[in-house]
This record gives sequence, structure tokens and C-alpha cells, in this order.
Amino acid sequence: LKKKFQYVFEGITKAGSQTLLNQIYTDLFITKGGTGEVNEEHEVRQIEAASMKQNRPETTIRTEDLFKVPSGRDQPIRTVMTKGVAGIGKTLLTQKFSLDWAEGKANQNIQFLFPFAFRELNVLKEKRFSLVELVHHFFVETKEICSFENLQVLFIFDGLDESRLPLDFHNKEILTDVTESTSVDVLLTNLIRGKLLPSAFLWLTTRRAAASRIPPECVGMVTEVRGFTESQKEEYFRKRFRGQEKASRIVSHMRTSKSIRIMCHIPVFCWITATVLEDVLETTEGRQLPNTLTEMYIHFLVVQTKVKKVKYDEGAETDQHWSPENIQMIESLGKLAFDQLQKRNLIFYESDLAECGIDITTASVYSGLFTQIFKEERALYQDKVFCFVHLTVQEFVAALHVHLTFFNSGVNLLEEAEIKSKGPKENSLYQIAIDKALQSPNGHLDLFLRFLLGLSLKTNQKLLQGLLTQTGCCSQTNPETIEYIKEKISENVSAEKNINLFHCLNELHDCSLVEEIQNFLVSGHLSTDEMSPSQWSALGFILISSGKDLNVFDLKKYSASEEVFLRLLPVVKVSSKMFLSGCLISKEGCASLALALNSNPYHLKELDLSNNDLGDSGVKMLSNGLKDLSWRLETLRLSGCDLSEQSCEALASVLSSQSSSLRELDLCNNNLGDSGVKILSAGLESPNCKLETLRFFRCDILEGSCEALASVLSSQSITLKELNLSNNNLHNSGGKNISVGLKSQNCKLETLSLSGCLISEEGCASLASALNSNPSHLKKLDLSYNHPGDIGLKLLLTLEQLKADHLQSFQADLTNNIKNFCLLTFDTNAVSRYLKLSEDNRKVTFDHLHKFDYWPQLLCTNALTGRHYWEVEWRGRVDISVSYSRNSKRKEPWFGRNNQSWSLSCFDDGYSVWHNDIETHISSPISNRVAVYVDCPAGVLSFYKVSPESLILLHTFNATFTEPLFPGFEFRWHRSGSSVLLC
Repeated sequence: LKKKFQYVFEGITKAGSQTLLNQIYTDLFITKGGTGEVNEEHEVRQIEAASMKQNRPETTIRTEDLFKVPSGRDQPIRTVMTKGVAGIGKTLLTQKFSLDWAEGKANQNIQFLFPFAFRELNVLKEKRFSLVELVHHFFVETKEICSFENLQVLFIFDGLDESRLPLDFHNKEILTDVTESTSVDVLLTNLIRGKLLPSAFLWLTTRRAAASRIPPECVGMVTEVRGFTESQKEEYFRKRFRGQEKASRIVSHMRTSKSIRIMCHIPVFCWITATVLEDVLETTEGRQLPNTLTEMYIHFLVVQTKVKKVKYDEGAETDQHWSPENIQMIESLGKLAFDQLQKRNLIFYESDLAECGIDITTASVYSGLFTQIFKEERALYQDKVFCFVHLTVQEFVAALHVHLTFFNSGVNLLEEAEIKSKGPKENSLYQIAIDKALQSPNGHLDLFLRFLLGLSLKTNQKLLQGLLTQTGCCSQTNPETIEYIKEKISENVSAEKNINLFHCLNELHDCSLVEEIQNFLVSGHLSTDEMSPSQWSALGFILISSGKDLNVFDLKKYSASEEVFLRLLPVVKVSSKMFLSGCLISKEGCASLALALNSNPYHLKELDLSNNDLGDSGVKMLSNGLKDLSWRLETLRLSGCDLSEQSCEALASVLSSQSSSLRELDLCNNNLGDSGVKILSAGLESPNCKLETLRFFRCDILEGSCEALASVLSSQSITLKELNLSNNNLHNSGGKNISVGLKSQNCKLETLSLSGCLISEEGCASLASALNSNPSHLKKLDLSYNHPGDIGLKLLLTLEQLKADHLQSFQADLTNNIKNFCLLTFDTNAVSRYLKLSEDNRKVTFDHLHKFDYWPQLLCTNALTGRHYWEVEWRGRVDISVSYSRNSKRKEPWFGRNNQSWSLSCFDDGYSVWHNDIETHISSPISNRVAVYVDCPAGVLSFYKVSPESLILLHTFNATFTEPLFPGFEFRWHRSGSSVLLC
């Protein structure tokens, strides 16, 4: 076995230069799980679907562990089935396993290993053997061993999909004696069922479509070879080309061509790509590298023809390579490829070649001259097995045969005999091909169609000069074919078939569908109603394959909905910045996003999920991915995502993980509370935490959490430079605790936002003292909407490190130069006759001695949409309010009695607040000076009472403001002399 498997012939099994398997072997991505259910889709479609699907968590397994005792079991698994598409590396995997065993590197508990290929067993279909005789026949070295019952034996059966044995598991013939002769079919079915030699291990490999030939109860574990991951593709090319410049250029080209990048999941296609690109780079200076599959395979055919010309015909590379002999060979191979593709056969025997008119005696010449297109394998007997190096090569050669026959002979092989048209009609050729491909239930003609359409381009036909006696196509053919494809797309065929039609448009170098979608985008009128499902699929495909404008993905440029987001998930894998704010993403959408990103986490650097209903469960799913070493996310925004302290636990775990790369975290507008902040602080203090910006704006935080934050700021490993705690009720005690952290020499904070935190003179004095003792870092301090008093303000103004242009950020005496201080103006055109203005129209007084049916109101002219603050002095009984405009449809006219206005009622006994006709009483000593703070974008409206020492919060409304707000006042209870003064 060591002698048999130590060398590998890349791309084929029996031709090419010998290379040590251990030198070039690149690990494959193998997953555990799945079933033996049949999958009848075209394998290329399966590969493309795998690259665009929403990824699911998968368990990987190493080949050396296949027959070890798995956790949770007492015994090893007897029968393993490994699935994978053609060319994915299943055979090479079994060869590497066998070689490692033969060299004593792995699985030494196995005493005998017997590798079989189903294509070899096919020729024994009519023979009779016992199990012992079968082993002796293939492995003559074992003839002295007549029993295997007391030995640990592994049988490998490679290529179940190539088996032409009946494998009838319904046959009741039971065989238990290893020395009893029977048909090979009965022998195998009893061995697989465990009736014969139950102590043996079995390993079967197969393409997915044939997996169901083995009953599920006979298989202990199913694994799947998924081919190369993105990093393994690059590793392959760098091993193949020692020159780094050439390897880097080929890797770069592979990344930018969507079709080629997808196909490079298959190791054999990596080999084809390497073969073609190496030749193009060496022989054609400045020529553009192939971008489509058709271009790649035409170049592959040309390269192999040139090799044959030089190696076997002793010609020069510059000689014409399309000799009559070569043309005849291509025609013969093409007929075989097309006839067998229609029969869906990938393995051919001598009888198959004879049916296509190929002389058996010259078959070896075909495989000898075109070793890397068509190959021959010899079994134990003299029977020969033939196949193309990969099914895509067979499909290309079949399409080339149809194309050559049509243009050289005028015969359309796709037409039924009884309806053959007179004379060649190119449109008919391509339209029939499109129809036949769409009619195929498993898409077995998908790639054939792509190749056939690609061959219609004159640029591709130039590469085949010498094979074609005349070229097409007429100037009208391609546009008509393109329109026909669009008609089929509009008929809403399945998504898989539409995707293949988009590939066809790509092969035809047509971008009109892309332009149609882009016009929707540019117009700004795009909606899910205007875009059909097929167009969204096209958009995803085109966005990825175009390689343009993918750095930033803003869902609102398409449609702010989770439905569209899920349709475009493949795009997220290649974007470095993703903006999904306010796009109705749910926790289920977040789960899909996390799974999609896990397949390609290197790209994404910035993710904005703000204002979506993710909840704690959504963030937990996302956090699991963030702890993966592959993730490189630096900015995460989760403002307004309905998070609680449970999310903080998950995020703390992310911040403390060794793989954490987060630099900015936005948690604004979530009800985290003190407990949440304390939990998150544990992660912030971790030596692994790299966070520089943290935002807790309006997170329901009280003074209790500030002690934990002070500990964070004092931590030796702290990297935090910006901290936003605005709009939280920290009070003076919270300010004092934050001051403790600011005093620490470890504190690196440059920006601190404490706006609207109910900090008064005492708290501001502590902050000023802390900054005086440690003045090296802080450059910006925001204390707006607090009440530091004169002493606190003077202390803050003495801080030299705070630059003058930032002074307004904390000059919070609320009288002069305050940031966002709003000077109100009464609407003098709407003053009731019962109201009187005075003091330069800054004061309004209710002046009437009698009761009447309404309460006088007065609005201001200020239309507020941003962040604003004002104060008023009141006397008597007054409602201080904000409301949508007077023209808004309010069921009740009085402030606070509808959903269009919010009101604070002030009277001698206290306060109450009103909204939507709901009153909430507030127990607090009164102050005749009241402050109002509104942050429209954040949906915050707060009422304060003002004292000489501080602001005291009375009530906060949280709402979504859909219109500009107008300050207003209402005089209830008909108390004459009630007044409001604008401060």
C-alpha cells in the first residue's frame, strides 16, 4: 500500500508527473453529520448553493479519528459513509488515510486495511467469490491468511456512485461464512449489513446522489468532504507555485471572479485553474486572465493540446496545435461526452466507447495524448475504465461538440429527429438548450448550457480557430438570446434555475439586468413590491460577482426589511461595514446573520444593528460568533435593541475573550440598569479587552453602577478613551464615584459625557478636583443639562486642559451660552382674549374672573426637532406642555388628554404628568421654576424642578416623536392671576 499510494498524479490518477502525496497534500474541510438522503441537484449548483446559503454550525472531524471510539459511546462506529461532489477529494482522502496507516503514522489499531474501488468491482459483476477469495484476488500478499474473524480489518470501498452492481438490500439471501462463494453483489450487501464479518470496519465514499443506495440503518456515521475553505484554496495555490508573485496574482484573480472562486472549492478545479493561469501568465504578456468558466475551459483545452503537440508530436509551442488528428480526437471525445451526458453516465467502459464509434484498440491513445482531459484506468484484469477528469470537463467537451457540429455541419443535436429544422438557426440552438436545461429536475444540463452560450461569443471562438470551419454568431443572435433568458427569468422559475440563468447572462457578458437593478437603487424608489424574488436573487449574485462597492453594505439603500436582508445574506460575507439600523431585524434575523458571518468573519469590521428588536437572545447568538478567533469586528452598535443585563453577560464574555477585537461598543437606549453595567465592567477590566469607546446614553443607570465604572477607569489594563453616561440619573454620588476613577494615573479617558445626569454643585466640585489631580488625558467634558451652581462652574472653568471650544459642553448654569439652550417665543398671533402678554412678551397671565367652557392655551412658535432645554417660572395653576402643531388631529383639545401632547400640571399641592388622558401624580415639594429637556431623535422628554443647588427630575417620558414639537402652556381651573414667565 505504501508503494501504491506514496505518489499522486494531480488532476488524474494514471498520468502526469509523479509527486509525493505527503508533499502536496492540503487538508480538506470535512464535516460530521447529515443523512444518506439523495440529493439530485447538479453538483455545481450544490457548490454554489453552499457558498450562498445561510450557514449552519457544523462539527468537523479529522480522518484519523473516523474509527476511534467517539465520546458518549462504548464502541467505535463500524460503518462510515463519506459524501462529496465529484473531484472534491474523496479518493485522495482514502489514499492519504491508507498511506498514513501503511507508514505507521495513524490508526495502528487496525491490523489489515483493504482499499477497493467500485469501478474495479464492476468488472467482476458476473464472477463469484467468497470474501476471502476476493481479498486474495486483489491483495495476493494475503493468500496465507484464510480467516479474518480475530483480526481488526478495515475495508474501504471508494466511489459508490460509480458502482454498476445491483446492491439489492431487499434480497433475503443471508451470508455469514467468509469462505462461502457468491456473487460480488450479495457479498457486499451482507458485508455492509453486518451479517458477514460484523467485526470489520467499513468506509464507503460516494457522490451525494448515490448515498441513498445504502440503507440508513446500515451506516453508523455520515461525513461530508466540503473541499477547500477560503484559506485552504490560498494554501493550495501557494504550494503549487513557489514564486510568491505569481501565486499572489493567481490568488487575487481567484478572489475577484465569483464563478471561479466558487468552483475552487473543488480541489480538481483548483488544479485546472492553476494549469490555465500559469500558461496564460507565462505565454501572453498583458493578456487579460480568464474570468468566466467558458474562457477557463477553452484555455484548458488549448493548453493540453499544446502539451500534446510538444511532448508527443515533437513540435514547437508556436506551431498550430489543431492538427487533423487532434481535431478528430476532439470530435470523438465530444460525441462520447455528449451521448453519455444525456444518459447521465460519468464512467465509461469499453462497450460505451464502442457505441460511440471509438475503436477500443485506440482508446489508450486518446487517454495517452489527452491525459488531463480523458483518462484511462486499468483494473486487475485487462478491462479498462474511462472517464473525464471531472464532470465539468465532460460538460464542456459535450457543449463544444454541439457547438462544432452546429457550425461545421449545420446540424442541431438538441432538436428531436422528427422536428429538425431546415438550415442552421442559431437562436433555435440556444433557445432549445435553455428550455432543456430548465426542464431538467436536477439541473444536470446547467453547466452544459453555460458553456454552450459562452461558446457563442466571438471572443471565445477566436481561441478555437482551427477547430471551427466557420464562426458565428450573427449580430442579432446574442441580444435575442439575452431577451429570451430575461423572459424565462420573468416567468418566476425556481430560484436555483434563475441563478443559473444569471450565470448564463454573465457568460454572455451582459449587464443589462444589473443596470435595471441599479436604476431602481439610484432612483431611490426601491421597495420590495417593485422587486420580484428573482431580482433580489439577481441582486445578491450580481453584487457579489461584480466585486464593486461591497465595502459598505447599507440595507436602507435596498429596502429596510428583514425579508430583503435575508435575501441578500450572501452579500454580508464580503462587506467590511454593515449598516442595518432600524431595518426591522429580529432575533431570528440576528441568528441568520451570525451564522452567515461565521463562514467568512475576516471581512466585517463595523456592524450597526441599532433600533432593531434583537433582544437578549439575538445578542447572545451574535456574541458566540464574536468569541471566535476568526472574527475581526471592531465597531458594534446596539442602541435601542431591547437589551437587558443578560446581554451584558454575553458581551462581557466577548470583551474578555482572547480573540476580542472590539474597539467601539454602543449600548445606548437599552434598559441595562446598574446590574448590567456591573456585569459588563468585569469584561472591561480584562487584560484582553481592547475597547476604546463605550456609550451608555439613557440606559436606566443609577449611582450604584458608578463604583464599578470607577474601578474600570482605575484598571491597569484599561484602554477606554471615550465614555458616554448621559441621560442617566447618576446624581452627585455617581459623579463622586466617577471622580475616583478620573483621579487614577491609569485612567486614559479623553472624552466624558455626563449630560443630564442630575449632577449639581457637589458632584461638579468632585469632578473638578479629580481633573486637577490628573490633568493629562481628558480633553472634552460634557456636563450640559446639569446644575453645577456658580461655585461648581467656576471650578470647572479653571481646568486648563479643557480647550476653550469645549467650554460650552459643560457651562451648565442654564442661563447664558448653554449648549442647545432654547429661547422660546410666544405665538402672539394666537393669544386668547383671556390671556395678557407682558414683560416684552416674555410673560403670559390668565386674567378672567368667570368660568367658561374651555381652558386657554398658548403655543410657542419654536418647532423643535433636535435636542433642547428651557426653563419657565410659574404661578397659580399651570400646565407646561409640548405638543404637535395645533393642526394635528387631536381627539381632545387639552394638553396631555391625547396621544399628541405631553404635559406637566403644576399647582400649589404638587405636580402631575399627563399623556394620552392618563394622569400620574408626583409626590415632591414644589418649586416655582421648572425645566424641560427634550431629545427628539432619542425620544426623551424630561421635566425637572429647579432649585438654587440642583435639578431634580420629576418625570421622563419615552416616546417616538414623529412630528416637530411645540412648547405650550395651558391655564386650568380658571384661577385668575396664574402666569408663566419664559426664562
